[in-house]
Amino acid sequence: MERTDAEALDRTDPLAHLRDRFDLPDGLIYLDGNSLGPLPRGVAERVGRLVGTEWRDDLITSWNTHGWYDLPATVGAKLEPLLGAEPGTVTVGDSTSVQLFKLLVAGARLRPDRRVVVTEPGNFPTDSYVIDGVARLLGLTVRWWSSDAEPPAAVLDDDVAVASLCHVDYRLGRMHDGAAVTRAVHETGAVVLWDLCHSAGAVAVDLAGWGADLAVGCGYKYLNGGPGAPAFGYVAPRWLDVVDQPITGWFGHAKPFALERDYRPADGVRRLLSGTTPVIGTAVLDAALDAFDGVDIAAVRRKSLALTELFLTLASDRLGAYGVEPEVPRDHAARGSQLCLRLPEAYGFVQALIARRVVGDFREPDLARFGVAPLYIRFVDVYDAVEHMAAVLAADEHRRPENVTRAAVT
Repeated sequence: MERTDAEALDRTDPLAHLRDRFDLPDGLIYLDGNSLGPLPRGVAERVGRLVGTEWRDDLITSWNTHGWYDLPATVGAKLEPLLGAEPGTVTVGDSTSVQLFKLLVAGARLRPDRRVVVTEPGNFPTDSYVIDGVARLLGLTVRWWSSDAEPPAAVLDDDVAVASLCHVDYRLGRMHDGAAVTRAVHETGAVVLWDLCHSAGAVAVDLAGWGADLAVGCGYKYLNGGPGAPAFGYVAPRWLDVVDQPITGWFGHAKPFALERDYRPADGVRRLLSGTTPVIGTAVLDAALDAFDGVDIAAVRRKSLALTELFLTLASDRLGAYGVEPEVPRDHAARGSQLCLRLPEAYGFVQALIARRVVGDFREPDLARFGVAPLYIRFVDVYDAVEHMAAVLAADEHRRPENVTRAAVT
C-alpha cells in the first residue's frame, strides 16, 4: 500500500468533515484519544462564556438562568444516543471511580442475599481496586473470570450478585459481546455493571438492546470532555425507582433546597447524584459532545474497524522485520478501537514517536498503545504513523537515553 491509497480512502470517507470539529495542533498525529481526547471546537468559547459572564456577572443566579442545576440531565441526554440508552437513564457527575463505587454497591443491594462479585483480572486497575474495596465493605467475595479461557457460565451461579466488567479491555482492545454476556449473567439471576470507558464514542454500545442493568464511563477519552471530565452513570428503567446508592448527598435528594433533615431520593436517575455539580467540568463535557451532533455511531464503528484493519496490515508488513507484532483481536466483533504493539523497549518506543509528533502511550510491561478515534483520525495518519514507527526502529531511536528515562505519567 502507498500513501496515495490512504489519501484516496480519506477522500471517500463520509466522516472526514468531522475532523474540522476539533482544534488539533498542526503536524501532530494524535493516537492517544483513548487516554485523553483532543479539544473540540467551541469548548474554549463555552468556558470563556461561563467564567466571564455566567460566573463573573450573573453569579449564583446562573444556577437558574443558565441551566447549571440541570446540567447533569442535559449532558446525560446527549450521551444516551451514544450509549444506546433509554431516555432519562443517564446522568453525569463525580469521577469514574466514584460512579463505579456507587453503582457497584447499588447493584449488590439489588441482590442482598448473594455474596459474590464476578470480575476479570485484566480490568483497568481502578475497577479492581474499587471492587476489592466494596467487597471488603459489604462482606462480599471477589470471583475472577478469565474470559479469554472460559465462558461466563464457568463463574456464574446463584451466589453471584453482580458481574462488574469492562466492555473493552484497556490494554489489548478486546471487546466483549455485551448482549451475550449480559444474557448469561441474567440467566443466573445476577445483575451486570458495564464499564464503558474505552467504548463510549468509538464503538457501538447498546445498553437497552443488551438489557444491561447498570453502566459507568468516563468523559475524557473518546468523548473528549477534557482532563478529569465528569463520568456518567446509567441505570436501566426497571431499576430507576429502587436503585439505592450509598453516597446520598444533597443533589440526589428529592428536593435539595427544601433542606430537609432526612434523605429522600430523587425520582429517576437523578438519585445517582451526590454533591454539588462540578459546573465547569460538566459544561466542558456538554460543549464537547456537540462534536457528535448528527453522527451515526454505526458509521463511526465502520470507520474504526477500517482504520484498525489498515493499522494492523501496515504494522504486520513493516514492523515484523524488527520483531514487533501487533496485538489486536483479529475478529472484528471482538475488537475495540485501539491497537497495541508488544516489544521489550515499548516505553522508549513511545517516547521516540512522541519526539516525532506521533502520540501514543505505554502500558506495563511491554505495550505501546495507540487509540483510533474515528471522528478525527484519518487513514493517512495511520499510514504516516507506521512509517514513523519503522524509522524509529531502524535507527534504534527507542534505545536512546533521552527516550528511556521514565516520566511520572506514561
